[in-house]
Amino acid sequence: MDGYCVVMTTAGTEDEAHRLAEGLVSGGLAACVQVMPVTSTYIWQGELHRDPEWLLLIKTTAARYDDVEAFIREHHSYQVPEVVQIPIQRGLEAYLDWVGSSVAQD
Repeated sequence: MDGYCVVMTTAGTEDEAHRLAEGLVSGGLAACVQVMPVTSTYIWQGELHRDPEWLLLIKTTAARYDDVEAFIREHHSYQVPEVVQIPIQRGLEAYLDWVGSSVAQD
């Protein structure tokens, strides 16, 4: 798989979000992870929830998506964490080159 992507996930606490971000970057799975507070409204197990969460925008290569997903599944506190891949169709070449050089290859 060629190319780059953004993987989104959320965490229930700021500490967990930063722990996940640091693990992804220090493990060579992501070049950069942005963490920001959000409010999520959703139905879980038949109940409506509105909760504060922390959104992680994970910049990585498409080739490392499976490894990013596995890391999140292994280290996340949620039973079913959000893991969504958004392909990057275009971007500043120098930035994408940096992403590619920052992400460890298999």
